[in-house]
Amino acid sequence: MIVVTGATGNVGRPLTQALAEAGEQVTAVSRQAAAVPDGVRHVAADLAEPASLSPALDGAKALFLLLSGDLHSPGARPSDIIDLASACGVGRVVLLSSQGVATRPLGATRIAMRALEDALRGSGMDWAVLRPGGFASNALAWTESVRTQGTVAAPFGDVGAPIVDPLDIAEVAAACLLDDRHSGGIYELTGPEVITPRQQAAAVAAALGSPVRFHELTREEAKAAMTRFVPPELADDTLDIISAPNPAELRISPDVERVLGRAPRPFSDWVARNIAAFR
Repeated sequence: MIVVTGATGNVGRPLTQALAEAGEQVTAVSRQAAAVPDGVRHVAADLAEPASLSPALDGAKALFLLLSGDLHSPGARPSDIIDLASACGVGRVVLLSSQGVATRPLGATRIAMRALEDALRGSGMDWAVLRPGGFASNALAWTESVRTQGTVAAPFGDVGAPIVDPLDIAEVAAACLLDDRHSGGIYELTGPEVITPRQQAAAVAAALGSPVRFHELTREEAKAAMTRFVPPELADDTLDIISAPNPAELRISPDVERVLGRAPRPFSDWVARNIAAFR
C-alpha cells in the first residue's frame, strides 16, 4: 500500500489517480474529508501532528511526503514524520523538496528542507528526492481576477523561469514510488522553457480567446498576498528566487525526460487543461 500526503492538491491528486490506475492500493491523506478515486482509502490527518498519520501508515510500503506550508515555519519538526514512517515499517519515501535546496542553500526554508532531506537519507529507508522549481499551477492564484476583471497581477513581470507542470511532478513521483531504479535519486524538475509572468498571462488570454491585462505588483504587495497562505520566511525565499533567478534556476533540467522518457509539458498544456477555472 502506498500513502500519498497532500492528496487533494495539484501534485497529490494526479499522483493518487496514477497509482490507483496502476493497480496499487493507495491511501490518500489530507487534513479534511475529500473525494478520492474509486478503490482509494482516505485518511484525515494533519502532518503538523505526526501521530495523526499513524493510521494511514499502518501496513504501508511507501510514502509520498509533501509538506504543508506550516511545516516550513520555524519550530516545525517535519523530521518526526520520517521517524514515524521508519517506525511503522515503511520501506520507501519519496520527498517533494525544492530546487532551492541546491540553488539557494542559505535561505531559511531551504536550510530546513535540506535537513529533512538529510534525515531521510540517514533513515535506513529507500528514498528519492524531487526538487521542482516554480509550479505552473501557481497561476491558479489569478483565476478570480481573470474572471472578474480580465487581469493578471504578479510581481517581476518580465523575469522568467522554467516552471514545471504539477502533472509531470506527479508522474515522476509515481515512477520513483514504483521503480527500484530510482532509489537514491535526486531529481530536479523543470518545464521545457523559461517563461515570464507576462508571457503566462498571454498564454491564458490565448486559451480564453479574450484579452487579459497584466498588472505588475511590487514585492511588498506580492508578499502581503503570499503570506495569507504561507509563512513569511517561505514568501521571502520565494520572492528572492523569482525576482532574480540565478543561472542554476534558469537551467532546463533533463530529469523529467530522463525519468519519463519524454520532454516536460509546456505551460500552454497546463493552461489548456485548466482553462475552465479562468472562465
